[in-house]
Amino acid sequence: MHLCSGAPGGVAGSISGVRNFQILFDDAETSRIEHPAFAPYGKLGFPPAHPERPWTYANFVQSIDGVASFKGPHAAGSDISQSPEDRWLMDLLRAHADTILTGIHTLVEETLSAPKLNEGRGPVYRIEDESLRDLRSKLGRKREKVIFVTASGGVDPRAYRVFDGDQMDAMILTTKAGAVRLQGRIGQERVIIAGQDKTIDLPAAMRMLRKEMGIEHLLCEGGPTLYGSMARAGLIDEKFVTVSPVEIGLLVPPEQDITPAGTGTQLNVRPTTFMFPGFTKETAPWWRWMGCRRVGDHQFNRYRRKEES
Repeated sequence: MHLCSGAPGGVAGSISGVRNFQILFDDAETSRIEHPAFAPYGKLGFPPAHPERPWTYANFVQSIDGVASFKGPHAAGSDISQSPEDRWLMDLLRAHADTILTGIHTLVEETLSAPKLNEGRGPVYRIEDESLRDLRSKLGRKREKVIFVTASGGVDPRAYRVFDGDQMDAMILTTKAGAVRLQGRIGQERVIIAGQDKTIDLPAAMRMLRKEMGIEHLLCEGGPTLYGSMARAGLIDEKFVTVSPVEIGLLVPPEQDITPAGTGTQLNVRPTTFMFPGFTKETAPWWRWMGCRRVGDHQFNRYRRKEES
């Protein structure tokens, strides 16, 4: 067992005010370059892309009882983690990705949950830590990019700060019908089409990202429906899961107000990280536990999907 410098549990300070991660074990690849930004976490590496699609890894935070969001006014993952190390790790994972993939509902929900952010126009999914932006450059990654997924195209990108284009490139993955609805709201060169009407053809979309856009490493940041659909299609290779030491409960308590950010089909049910039709006992995939780190009472896990026999 190798420990990062500093006291057990990552108590000692490090760059950017982030405590060092205590490495309990790590069987994954190491980085191909040296860079001081790795200091809190240890070196991070990934396998090469598949020939036909990107190497895709997901990142989630969940409570110890498996819940991914409080819903309502505290719907963001940061409300569960309350950890600067978890936020920093998200930047580290973004630094290694050619592109972020996330559902449009995540953008809408996070915008509603933070009405004062960017004058109500929502978050920009850019790397915040300057040293990690430098690491991204040294890794040969190009301009930061995020792709939002919406089958219906029922959104006006002009309402959201991330689509302004001054900090990163934002695109939309949708169907042919969705692309029609988006006309006049976003340049068609920023629309990726895979699928006809109600359903995006995710395998076809991943082939397009790899072959036509040259994307080798893709970070899926959810939400739970997008992640579940990607996992069900066998398109997730790895997942990073932060377990926060808080117990939340699956059902929204009566004392929590329902807000626009929580008005889904199940108002009183909080999501897990996988909110999509799942697997049977015979088809459920198994995962290899690749690494585990700790900072205080937070646990940071890495899993890789096992090859089917």
